[in-house]
Amino acid sequence: MKFRFGCAISLALGCLYPVGELHAAEGGAGVYLLGLRSSGAGFTPPPGLFFSDQLFMYNGSLEGRVELAGGVLAGGVDADLIINIPTALWVTEAEIFGGRLGFSVTTPFGRTSVSGFVNPFGRTSDSVLTFGDPALTTFLGWNVGNFHIQSGVTGYFPIGDYREAALANVARHRLAADVYTAITWLDPEWGIDISNTIGITFNAKNQATNYKTGIEFHWEGAITKQLTESFSAGLVGYYYKQLTADKAPPPIAAVLGDFKGEIAGVGVQVGYNFQIGEAPVSTRLRYYHQFSAKNHLEGDSVFLSLSFPLAVNR
Repeated sequence: MKFRFGCAISLALGCLYPVGELHAAEGGAGVYLLGLRSSGAGFTPPPGLFFSDQLFMYNGSLEGRVELAGGVLAGGVDADLIINIPTALWVTEAEIFGGRLGFSVTTPFGRTSVSGFVNPFGRTSDSVLTFGDPALTTFLGWNVGNFHIQSGVTGYFPIGDYREAALANVARHRLAADVYTAITWLDPEWGIDISNTIGITFNAKNQATNYKTGIEFHWEGAITKQLTESFSAGLVGYYYKQLTADKAPPPIAAVLGDFKGEIAGVGVQVGYNFQIGEAPVSTRLRYYHQFSAKNHLEGDSVFLSLSFPLAVNR
């Protein structure tokens, strides 16, 4: 039960964050962060209030051209991100179609640094430390024996601190919805977790730039083994593909053409669970290396998370 409950806290919170991985979408970033869902992604914790804080660090580069913001077209882009992602989760007593109803809210903040070749300025750089766009999630969770399913939608709201025509932004400044379903097979006796998540992100037009990012698909998977009562380790990975092209205003559209992104990532995860009093605490460290990039930044990322319950209904 400790293994199962620890997964519930960490992953039910960890799957809901809004900060985006950099790719072919406007601003070089999508609203959904690749690598957020890993082991236990389909597990929903018992009714109660939970909190999680994740630190996301990324370094990547893109040799091609990308539309950054407000008509700024850059090439040879390098990016560094350090984003803090606090999330509050409420799992209710209510059930719909047999699934437990839950909600979450997230407001990310952090630092983004970007450099690239921008005509007519040549090599230039920009950085910002600020808040991103908040996200609200509604989901249903079913736990039946060793199988756990969670399905929901995360809405992203363009009210964060957005700087038009800037190279670096934390906020994406576009209304979007990510629809996802996660399935976990968890055997507590053997301590084995096999999880898969698929999701599709639908983007509205950025009203400040008249740029519309295309529809995006993402898959994430994980195989994890509980080595002791406290320690776990496993393999993680993801695949991203933009299904439809961006719609950019002229003259950007003429330069970029049918601009779609694609990327894969693979990595490792280690976890450590412990208790403070009667409260279970889950910590995780994940590392991803990206490859096979197309119209997408390629680099390395690290997630460091801490999750625990605030109040659990008995």
